[in-house]
Amino acid sequence: MGLREDLDRYREVGERAREDLADFVQYGDLRASGPEQVRVPVKLVDLPEFAYDQREQGGVGQAEGGQPQPGQPVGEPQPAPGDGSEEGDGDEAGEGHADHEYYEMDPEEFAEALDDRLGLDLEPKGKTVRERTTGDYSDVARNGPRGTLDFERLFKRGLKRTLATDFDEAYVTEALRVEGWGPREAFRWARGERVPVSFAWLERRATEVTEPDRWASIEEMEANCERESTAARVRRRGVRDVSFRRDDERYRHPEVREEKEKNVVVVNIRDVSGSMRQEKRELVERTLTPLDWYLTGKYDEAVFCYVAHDAEAWQVDRAEFFGLQSGGGTRISTGYELAREILEEYPWSEWNRYVFAAGDGENSHNDSEQRVVPLIEEIDANLHAYVEVQPGSSGRSHHGDVVAEAFEGDDGVAVARVHDNDDVLDAIETILTTQNDDD
Repeated sequence: MGLREDLDRYREVGERAREDLADFVQYGDLRASGPEQVRVPVKLVDLPEFAYDQREQGGVGQAEGGQPQPGQPVGEPQPAPGDGSEEGDGDEAGEGHADHEYYEMDPEEFAEALDDRLGLDLEPKGKTVRERTTGDYSDVARNGPRGTLDFERLFKRGLKRTLATDFDEAYVTEALRVEGWGPREAFRWARGERVPVSFAWLERRATEVTEPDRWASIEEMEANCERESTAARVRRRGVRDVSFRRDDERYRHPEVREEKEKNVVVVNIRDVSGSMRQEKRELVERTLTPLDWYLTGKYDEAVFCYVAHDAEAWQVDRAEFFGLQSGGGTRISTGYELAREILEEYPWSEWNRYVFAAGDGENSHNDSEQRVVPLIEEIDANLHAYVEVQPGSSGRSHHGDVVAEAFEGDDGVAVARVHDNDDVLDAIETILTTQNDDD
């Protein structure tokens, strides 16, 4: 069995043993994982072991004086290290945890597993050209070095035109022998018969015609003369002359392939005001963290920026983002204003962009309608998402309703509501199934 088969087998066993992905996302310990490694608990970690007797005197029944006699007592067995009878022995078989308590996934594998779990098929866009390569000479152009002239294509184009302009000269000449006809009458008849003859050719041939009144009418001529098709003439005599034009020339060029790097910048915005207590912060972390892993696994390069705000906004690192709490008020637009500044370094033409905001929906008066909605419209992104967390409540916030109503039917804006852990996976699915395909 080769290395590839070993790896596939490892993944197969790990997928069966690990905790269900949905349970892990909704209830598992997410903080045991890092940005580049997702550690999913496995279901079974304790394995049975054999315990060997460590006594110096050999096996059971071995007496001090050698072979025991019938009825002779052999004494009490003495405890051995590791048999569970000595104080302080905590390493007995079956009690400790195994060395590997987690199934470790990279973000790419996590993204594949989440796609399978949710039935998703997100195909990231490549925007920045990473590499240009040349392939076979399969492209053609009207100009190029003489050495790349495509002779086969040149001949085919010339032959096609030659055959298209070919006609039965003897048959057309008979039309000039109709009584009272000249080149003009013969030309009108030929056009009606879709014969590709020129008026100049008829004029030249008319000077060579003998018996000009052989046929009393064109109908008599057609009844007595058989028209030979182009295919029949080619089979009979072949193609004697093929004419070429400058327009027939085509030059071979190598196919140029561009490999585009799929890169993404994600701006996570979170309300850290006094109303965002621990339970709300935990729901935000449980929703946004899997999204970070998922996008890391989907893109070649992923950059994550974290913005905290109360009535003002400032940039923080990831650890502060999920744990920070202030005592100030709330103005959500400040988070979007800072996100707009950050995204100036990541042009929309070169970067995929996601803006995820989260909070409990509390906001200052009119800020949602007058500032946040226009900012979402202004900031180009694959997706804007607002995650509303209201533990234990089935209500809806004013801010979430404003965003949902303003962008109803817009493929680039999603509103997801999370009241407890059971809603987390549904919120992630809502966000990931909302994608803006416009560049």
